Amino acid sequence: MSTLGLRHAVLWVTDPDASAEFYSRALGLEVKTTMPGGVFMTAPKSSTDHDLALFRAPVQERPDPRQIGLYHVAWEVATLAELQAARTRLAEMGALSGENNHGMSRSLYCQDPDGIEFEIMWEVPEELIADDEPSDVPLDFDADFARFGATTPGRGACRTLGTDPSVR
Repeated sequence: MSTLGLRHAVLWVTDPDASAEFYSRALGLEVKTTMPGGVFMTAPKSSTDHDLALFRAPVQERPDPRQIGLYHVAWEVATLAELQAARTRLAEMGALSGENNHGMSRSLYCQDPDGIEFEIMWEVPEELIADDEPSDVPLDFDADFARFGATTPGRGACRTLGTDPSVR
């Protein structure tokens, strides 16, 4: 398995709205969605769910400098079969720390030997996302294989490989 490349970055910040304003002015990013304590942003021509996520850092009387900055980066794989293989491998390595069906993507959360968190994800092609897509539920590879197919290219693979995900 090889990743398709870096998919998004997530930062801990003191004020997500102020940071969103900064990245909007500095890089031309646009706010795509918000939630309490979080802002998801994309580049104007991006086809991804988000290129940058900004989350309010945990509040403390005296902030720990390690709680401001990079939270995690996400690497994308081309298919659900590759994501399942990554889960097996990372679990064997003792590096798997969590997993989630985010609705628009399926994600594994991992830690490197220094405890730096990273995500490996497969992004559902836009045309295959249902209006009532569940979010923040456990991964179910069997259900996803039945629905999408194990080798259906994800959103990033479609862009990279120029494939049509509706043809399986």
